Amino acid sequence: MSSSPPPPPDAELLAHGELTVRGRVREASNAVLYCSVAYEGREAACVYKPVAGEQPLWDFPDGTLAQREVAAYEISEATGWSLVPPTVLRDGPYGEGMVQLWIEADPEARLLALTEDDEAGEGWKAVGPAQVDEDRTALLVHADTPDLRRLAVLDAVINNGDRKGGHLLSAPGGHLYGIDHGVTFHVDDKLRTLLWGWAGEELPAETAGVLDSLGRSLAPGEPLAARLAELLTDAEVAAVRARVEALRSTGRHPEPSGQWPAIPWPPV
Repeated sequence: MSSSPPPPPDAELLAHGELTVRGRVREASNAVLYCSVAYEGREAACVYKPVAGEQPLWDFPDGTLAQREVAAYEISEATGWSLVPPTVLRDGPYGEGMVQLWIEADPEARLLALTEDDEAGEGWKAVGPAQVDEDRTALLVHADTPDLRRLAVLDAVINNGDRKGGHLLSAPGGHLYGIDHGVTFHVDDKLRTLLWGWAGEELPAETAGVLDSLGRSLAPGEPLAARLAELLTDAEVAAVRARVEALRSTGRHPEPSGQWPAIPWPPV
């Protein structure tokens, strides 16, 4: 089920609050610091990813992961779907970086599953076969929910090259968030995701209106376009416009191009 997101903390809290590092997310390939942020009597948990801790990517020579994370948040907010936690670019204990509200995921939420059946059951969409062990495969499926489908559209717009299962967070109350958007906005088609269940299907009716509005917001001179120009290259902003127009034109979810691995590795 879809649900409204909880109201985000005042932007001043993330942008101007005092950051205190509490620990590090060790399994991340780049520096990811778990922090608290406090401002005028308010406090929240957050993630701080300093630019200084980023590993260079050969195919993303321009900009930083932190800038692309913030750009993904700006696009998400422009859709009205609020699928990316509040995210800002600011200075911190280890220099400039991305600061994002920490989302405590519901451990009972089931967004991905493996089934021994040949087809996805009711409420699920098939992704494809997955190797379980040496001699056995199973069908990988993801939940068929409005929020997850919206996230698949958002990923197509931002050209997400790394939509893994661990980047899907269902907050208590049911609202879905996507995180880790550093590998996005490339000018070439690099969409890699576990959310292929709707590939080729018609977009939901509500999506057409959202894409129309987003297209207008991306027009040169509009506030969203100006904000993205601060975070991305001119070519990357133009590519966002082109992807939105392509979705509006086809009216369908994209399908794997065949020119790039369709599933990220590792998938979780």
